[in-house]
Amino acid sequence: MLRTRRSVRRAAAIAASALTAALVPALIPSAAHAWAPADTAQIAPGVQMYTNGAQCTSNFVFTDSASNVYVGYAAHCAGLGEATDTNGCAAKSLPLGTPVTFNEGGSLLSEGTVVGKGALAYSSWDTMQKRGTKDPDTCAYNDFALVKVSAGDKGKVNPSVPIWGGPTGIDTDGTAAGDQVYSYGNSSIRADLDALSPKVGFSLGDDVNGTRWSHPLYNVTPGIPGDSGSGFLSADGKAVGTLSTLGLAPLAGSNNIGDMDLELEYAQAHSGISGLRLVEGTEPFSGSPL
Repeated sequence: MLRTRRSVRRAAAIAASALTAALVPALIPSAAHAWAPADTAQIAPGVQMYTNGAQCTSNFVFTDSASNVYVGYAAHCAGLGEATDTNGCAAKSLPLGTPVTFNEGGSLLSEGTVVGKGALAYSSWDTMQKRGTKDPDTCAYNDFALVKVSAGDKGKVNPSVPIWGGPTGIDTDGTAAGDQVYSYGNSSIRADLDALSPKVGFSLGDDVNGTRWSHPLYNVTPGIPGDSGSGFLSADGKAVGTLSTLGLAPLAGSNNIGDMDLELEYAQAHSGISGLRLVEGTEPFSGSPL
């Protein structure tokens, strides 16, 4: 009887643990971690990231059940193909564990100053290929990767988007025509023009190809190569998407952003990172109209 009672207690404990895991939120309040002050943090949304010589831009900060810290960018930033290779289920990628640096002041002449280091911990492209994903919209628009910040550099991180503040959560219903969006980042192609880092834009309407995986938008300062991976906030400061591709239609110079809610949901299901979730900013969101 004693062994049976222990088994019952153990089964109950396992069930409770499973229920707790199922209820883990998709985001975590910033107060749950000791972050660097927002005004002095060297690693934050919008920081330049270099992978095997290729420069991209970070979107948001994430953590897991083991208190590891991750910074997101576009999966194609670790791709091995041409800039025109946008099918994540076919284009080859660098392996997980590939070193990535966080830099400031990068330009066409120099990669600037390294302010932190990390390693590729998840790539939607690599994962979709390993899983044999076939859905064309998922293959085309699930363009999201995570870089695990080195233990020695975690103290340099703040999850707040510079200038704008937030994110205040995750947007779950995409965008509609005219919806205002906010972003931050500066491609190395523009050199060190900090004045161009804050960006304000608006949605161009329906999701690309009628799928919620991607949303077309236009920034007053359009995204260019090097801005890939940048995060976008909705009018209420929620993380709505990540910069993926340039667009010629419906407006030349527009961009397509991958849906953050779907990209993170896919990563939570298939990355193998326990308790993966987005971190809210320590600073309040303060977007302004165009």
